[in-house]
Amino acid sequence: MITSLALLSGGLATRLRPVSQTIPKALLDINGRPFIEHQLALLQKQGIKEAIICLGHLGDQIEDFVGNGGRFGIEVKYSYDGEKLLGTAGAIKKALPLLPETFFVMYGDSYLPIDFKAVSDFFEDNDQPALMTVIKNNDQWDKSNVIFEASRIIRYDKKNLVPEMRFIDYGLGLMNKECFAGIRENEIFDLADIYKDLAARGELLGYEVKERFYEGGSFQGIDELKKYLIN
Repeated sequence: MITSLALLSGGLATRLRPVSQTIPKALLDINGRPFIEHQLALLQKQGIKEAIICLGHLGDQIEDFVGNGGRFGIEVKYSYDGEKLLGTAGAIKKALPLLPETFFVMYGDSYLPIDFKAVSDFFEDNDQPALMTVIKNNDQWDKSNVIFEASRIIRYDKKNLVPEMRFIDYGLGLMNKECFAGIRENEIFDLADIYKDLAARGELLGYEVKERFYEGGSFQGIDELKKYLIN
């Protein structure tokens, strides 16, 4: 199983303002514990042994709380964007020296109660550079942006939506380092554009998930996650 993960926690969390102007969303209280504590507990349970946290806005607060990850059972390292936010793909590009050849990618506001090993096994059984998990959405949680057929992402586009799109990005991916070869150091770049290009080249696997996702990036999402974690 692939056991390393890049956690994208460098954004400005604009949907959570004004709270997120002084507290990073990773540290917002969820049933008496910071969100990232729930997140790391889930990752440890799913077999992740190493997390590289990509940081930007208020990232020092996250590092001060998490430390080396020892008390969460995961080895944690950090990669900072620097003076400017690099975007999700730019942040991973900067973190590549800390990552192995193949790694999971997860958004910093995602809580994903799925079987990571099953996703990893599927990826390793298929010779492609990347995988995106998807869930049938039909515009339920957000606008659907994926055409998914026979374990392949046929099209992924967050801007140019078409009626054939029935799925949405679930929030967990698997990628090889080669996916970021076209990005220059310290270049601002979005992970969605990497996925879009991979899909267009027929190089993006798709893995359908049945369990809904939860997120801590909006006030509504936080309320839903609190209710889920109580059960």
